[in-house]
Amino acid sequence: MVKRLSAALNEGALFLREWFANPHGTGAIAPSSPRLAAAMARWLPHDPDSFVLELGPGTGAVTQALLKSGLHEERLLAIEKNPRMADVLRKRFPRAHIITGDAWNMDNLLREHYGSMGKIVAVISSLPLLNFPLHEADALARKIQAVLQPRGRWVQYSYRLGNGPCGGTSCFQPLASEIVWLNLPPARVSVYQKWSP
Repeated sequence: MVKRLSAALNEGALFLREWFANPHGTGAIAPSSPRLAAAMARWLPHDPDSFVLELGPGTGAVTQALLKSGLHEERLLAIEKNPRMADVLRKRFPRAHIITGDAWNMDNLLREHYGSMGKIVAVISSLPLLNFPLHEADALARKIQAVLQPRGRWVQYSYRLGNGPCGGTSCFQPLASEIVWLNLPPARVSVYQKWSP
């Protein structure tokens, strides 16, 4: 219990330091709450042979919820831009595939590290999309669409509580949306499905 509390405090301090150093890129002052992480993991498809891609996992709050929901650690691909947070992830989840890099370069990063991998059935994103211009959010959405299998899911949270569409979602079908009030700050989880060909 003391060890878990100490780890949580260290991760919270790391988040705060990185946010002060780069608020535009970090996007959050604290790790996702257990409620927010569970709300995202709830949309995990139940296919034990499929891969899940996590974007901007930070120190792994949502990652932990994904594994608790049944995802096999070796089936998780994660792209984290911050090298210090990526190091934390590698220690916490040694069998997961952690890539240090920019999610906007996901196509090249995935090809470079894994070549032709199995099917990606879900993209779970904690990226601060509202911090980026619309054309950049659109570019990311197109790359998410390209790596997802037909009818694959994109789960994205944001701190915009209004229920309007996020940038880049026009090529996806909205599935669900909910506000998680027990988070700092409260967040909206939006779930989209790739249009079938």
